[in-house]
Amino acid sequence: MLKRTPISFIVLPVAAILGACGGADPDSSAADATEASALAIVGATVIDGSGAEAVPGATVVVRDGRIESVGPSAEVEVPADAEVLDAAGKHLVPGLINAHGHVGATLGLEGGHYSRENVLRQLALYASYGVTTIVSLGGDEPAGVEVRDEQDVPALDRARLYVAGAVVAGITPGAALEMVHGNAAMGVDFIKIRVDDNLGSTYKMTPDVYGAVIEGAHELGLPVAAHLFYLEDAHGLLDAGVDFIVHSVRDRDVDDALATRLVEAGVCYSPTLTREVSTFVYEGEPEFFSDPFFLASAEPAVLEALRAPESMARYRESESAQRYKEALAQAQENLGALSNAGVTIAMGTDTGPPARFQGYFEHLELALMAESGMSPMEILVASTGDAARCAGLEGVGTIEAGNWADLILLNADPLEGVENLRAIESVWIAGNEVPSVSG
Repeated sequence: MLKRTPISFIVLPVAAILGACGGADPDSSAADATEASALAIVGATVIDGSGAEAVPGATVVVRDGRIESVGPSAEVEVPADAEVLDAAGKHLVPGLINAHGHVGATLGLEGGHYSRENVLRQLALYASYGVTTIVSLGGDEPAGVEVRDEQDVPALDRARLYVAGAVVAGITPGAALEMVHGNAAMGVDFIKIRVDDNLGSTYKMTPDVYGAVIEGAHELGLPVAAHLFYLEDAHGLLDAGVDFIVHSVRDRDVDDALATRLVEAGVCYSPTLTREVSTFVYEGEPEFFSDPFFLASAEPAVLEALRAPESMARYRESESAQRYKEALAQAQENLGALSNAGVTIAMGTDTGPPARFQGYFEHLELALMAESGMSPMEILVASTGDAARCAGLEGVGTIEAGNWADLILLNADPLEGVENLRAIESVWIAGNEVPSVSG
């Protein structure tokens, strides 16, 4: 157990206990929480998310939701009004950032249920697994914008959210630009496009259309994130000035030219490996169905439906599922090649649609990134500091003075293996402890 020593009468706000589904009370408001003057987390080994070496025996001081100071304990003064959290023997890392998720639409195994209540419930679920920021790239409605607009407060007790609105489609530049302007009017942070024919089964956005979208979005000051599948389209999107590639190239090996172009243009790459997993893994019972870390938030009715013989048969008999199984291996090979070539990787999962389990799948993604050849430090940075930079987010991603105190305190060293990011002692958002699970 961690030892807390209040140096004054200050009381640290703690969110309500999670229910069986891993969510805090969706009606709770950050504005209702009590603000603490200061918190000092003392003695932990700090891994700051920038790629810098770990700092053992460090102190992090938090005031009004933000990090006031951080460094070796001998160099950081603990304020007299702080509550002290003895974290000796623990590791402190930034909260994880999912640079490609979706929030608000799914209930059970059904989509189409977007609501403020659902957004808040899912943000609490993400937070319980240490995912403290989500970039929602599509399907967002005005309620999500409202939730985002309420989050920059010291009393925040759920994950942060950034939104893209509706995924931009359209077979003509004019139709697509109309969607861009509609999203901009709603107040989005990004524009999301799909350049994919779903294994040859649907229309794919053409270069003249996505070129117009990218140009139009940039005129409005909005970055563009692109879903893709094919290497050829990755090059075409770079020609058009895309800002962020948010799926893996899955049709063939990436070439050296793509790696060079991504590095030179400063365009990041989010692999979303668990998206492929979700297309075929339910053809049988997944191993994670017996993982306590997963079961901490799993809904029994959802598991029962996915275990049904007729459901498993549909996955086994799906031609696309089998092709995406092959695509996963290609995606992992390409991730390793691009990471080794110096391309900036941002962790993303495409969680949020049915059976892509928010919170847990982020940890599955980390394991798949490790299988692809990335080191624990590379994966941690891709999931924190680099994810924030790739998405253009300020105030999150690294443990440094001035940033929000979105933190995970761990009982094991994540640099010894990314599975140790499951060893959650506590999760903090704006310096407020929120309900969490532990693996």
